[in-house]
Amino acid sequence: MPRRRWRFGNFGEAIGYGFGFPLAFLIDSVTASPAETSPVILPLAGLPADFRKRALQWGAQFEHCTYFEPNGQEYPTGPFERLLAVAAAAPAAIDSLAALGAATAPFDMLRVGFITYDTKNAIESLSSENFSGFGWPELHLFAPETWLLWRTDSVEIHGRSADVLSHIMAQSVLEPPTLQVPRLRPRLAKADYLRAVEAIREDILNGEVYELNLCQEFYAENVGLPPTAVFWQLMEASPAPFAGFVRWHDHFLLCASPERFLSHQNGQVISQPIKGTIRRGLTPTKDEQQRQTLLHDEKERAENLMIVDLVRNDLARVAQTGTVRVPELFGLYPFRHLWQMISTVTAELRPGTHLADILRATFPMGSMTGAPKIRAMQLIEHYESSRRGLYSGSIGYVRADGNFDFNVVIRSLQYRQDTGYLSFQVGSAITYDSDPEREYEECLLKAKALLEVLGTSIK
Repeated sequence: MPRRRWRFGNFGEAIGYGFGFPLAFLIDSVTASPAETSPVILPLAGLPADFRKRALQWGAQFEHCTYFEPNGQEYPTGPFERLLAVAAAAPAAIDSLAALGAATAPFDMLRVGFITYDTKNAIESLSSENFSGFGWPELHLFAPETWLLWRTDSVEIHGRSADVLSHIMAQSVLEPPTLQVPRLRPRLAKADYLRAVEAIREDILNGEVYELNLCQEFYAENVGLPPTAVFWQLMEASPAPFAGFVRWHDHFLLCASPERFLSHQNGQVISQPIKGTIRRGLTPTKDEQQRQTLLHDEKERAENLMIVDLVRNDLARVAQTGTVRVPELFGLYPFRHLWQMISTVTAELRPGTHLADILRATFPMGSMTGAPKIRAMQLIEHYESSRRGLYSGSIGYVRADGNFDFNVVIRSLQYRQDTGYLSFQVGSAITYDSDPEREYEECLLKAKALLEVLGTSIK
């Protein structure tokens, strides 16, 4: 490893931004690889209040940028860590499940990125033939050139750290924009959606599936918007524990997800499916009534239990015998607009289990497919009119020690800056007891924050 020299200084004052703090920082280390370089540590007390926004504004200039935002939300077993990772180029990125399986495990350094819903086609004999306004790769896990990790009282700059702070501080944070987004059009007309729900109920009666997650896309074309500014507006409207921002070339994801797909912490894997939704009440009394209504809703509990059983079976394929547990069933958690029913499933992994093996056993997440999973995905392809892309996929990070955390991409905007194509998708779980109009209204409820941020409505 190259010899590295340290000096101490009041770095904020030295670069002329009007703030100062004692800081030890690394110099003459540019010859070290990102994996080898010791981090620069910045005390949070010496940084401006908008540092996160400046950091993302800087990071979003890179063609490979992923940011994870927990929004100060409490969550069973914890939310995402706050992390920003960037790279100007990613020639060695892992872009398929086959490449992930062939990669050396554990990784030699942090990997971040996303897994699209269409990765299902590499796991099962499935295909995706519906319309798509996007061109995401199957998956994309890249090794960042620079990454920032927020701790309780500090921010660490890892990798290529030279001039990073000065570049971040030079950023101008955009004011909340006044967007001019046209009314969004449904890819699946409401009448067609209602007919699809009835057809799925018939499929359930015939024994094809027990439950199916039916989604629909709303879209607009030739839209111009500033992705980072809109992301922060979304965080204000819908703060969520598994939120994130992704740039991959001209593709952007602005995600306000409340749901964890899968995490791995020191040998234990954790999945926390969400099934069960109700609107928050306008007063404390009404809010508690809504919570109790959801808690005792037999349909919602049945949906949740079916997915919990599916997750248990998935995890059992990679777990040590007898270690699959359900420490919490039907937990109720409040978010800005909604109460959600969340269950927690855990398992101890078999020694030597690779991330690719875990994904083959568990992806896509059962909360976004239905059960049985393979037949549900076949019917999803039949009834839906859009490819899901990154929606109902996942974004996450994998550490060099093998620990990882991935979310479920829901409550999210997908945007192509080169074509102006903007869309979001929403869905609900269809069971035999489903009322088509109620399911449609649940979709609109989940779209509420996205429509508020865009300042538009559905045509």
